[in-house]
Amino acid sequence: MTADVDSIMPEVPDTSEYEKTIGNIKDIPQEVKVIKKKLNGYVGFANFPKQWHRKSIRRGFNLNLLVVGESGLGKSTLINTLFNKEILTHREPEAVDEDAGADSVDAVKVQSFKDVVEEDGVKLNLEILTTPGFGELTNNTDSWKPVVDEINSRFDGFLESESRVNRSTIEEKRIHALLYFIEPSGHSLRALDIEFMKQVHEKVNLIPIVAKSDTLSEEETAGFKKRILADIDHQGIRVFKPIQYDNDDEETLTISKQIMDKVPFAVVGSTREVQNAQGKLVRGRSYPWGTIEVDNEDHNDFTKLKQLLIRNYLEELKEHTANYLYEKYRTEKLVKMGIEQDDTVFREFDPVARQEEERTLHEAKLAKMEAEMKAVFQSKVTEKEKKLQRSEADLFARHKEMKDKLAKQIKLLEDKKAQLEKQKTLPQDPPASQPAPQKTRKGFLR
Repeated sequence: MTADVDSIMPEVPDTSEYEKTIGNIKDIPQEVKVIKKKLNGYVGFANFPKQWHRKSIRRGFNLNLLVVGESGLGKSTLINTLFNKEILTHREPEAVDEDAGADSVDAVKVQSFKDVVEEDGVKLNLEILTTPGFGELTNNTDSWKPVVDEINSRFDGFLESESRVNRSTIEEKRIHALLYFIEPSGHSLRALDIEFMKQVHEKVNLIPIVAKSDTLSEEETAGFKKRILADIDHQGIRVFKPIQYDNDDEETLTISKQIMDKVPFAVVGSTREVQNAQGKLVRGRSYPWGTIEVDNEDHNDFTKLKQLLIRNYLEELKEHTANYLYEKYRTEKLVKMGIEQDDTVFREFDPVARQEEERTLHEAKLAKMEAEMKAVFQSKVTEKEKKLQRSEADLFARHKEMKDKLAKQIKLLEDKKAQLEKQKTLPQDPPASQPAPQKTRKGFLR
């Protein structure tokens, strides 16, 4: 049964007729298509980490490490162990600072070694800076100067690159971390160690390391660490510490605490494979009394150092260098040059600051208008009061004048009244020229 749509529109059909009408939808021409779309509540910004991941893989990463310590403390071995590659060898360095201590053969120099390390398709552009001759001079008072000069020169180079017209090719050469190797004496920090760390701790992320910790027992290592930390706290030296954020999960906080509990890191480096007690080949060192495994956290702190330096906090090291250490140096440098920041130039780019500024200006304008209106009102009131006072004075003067005139008139009238009364009391004689009055009789006859 076919239903006429126009016939059923004026009145509301019952349920059975409505079902019959719906059932006849097949009579609608086939070219009419009903498109149904389902709204998707997924916006897509959750993919931002993936976009950043693709960008990072394409561009690669970079890390600049400064390694400082006396010779014979295993610096080259530790670096090669960290990156599992022969990076520090006896080949000639790519850059040598010839100006630092050129007058002395034993002067401290800064040498640079560059390499590219790749792991699972991720490339790391690595630059390792070493300081041959550090702590080996007869007088090591100023051994820290070439290192500080190198850090400052790299900051200056980056500042100069930022000031150019074309800044698209700025090379990142700032030092991201400084590994300072402490001799495993078992006593405490030397004067040279304290002086050096005090000179660099505000310019670079300082990471103290107890070198060749396998020469100390566990008890000696623990006591040595405590004395080093006591000296660092007493001298006010700041070592790098990962920042804890509010949205960090429990696992991240636990890892960060475990890493910082190991500072200073007592490490052992070795690129050779030896056989441990279980018969497995591991990186380590063999001794008559046993085997030290490099990657075993029960034997040394090498794994925690690698977590801090590469696995967990590499980007935070770079971010702290760029956003805090470099900005602090840049501000001090520009202030010494007589350049001061005018915050009002950039305030308009901050909507919140701009809104706050406009609100302050509006309130000041309203306060000024209110003060002006009050001043005008007060001047008008004062003028009106003076006018009323002048009118009142005129009225008082006129009243006094009229009162005086009235008083004079009253006195004049009183004088005239007194004279009349006085004249009335005196006898009055008729004059002689006038005849005496005739007596008249009453009645009709005279």
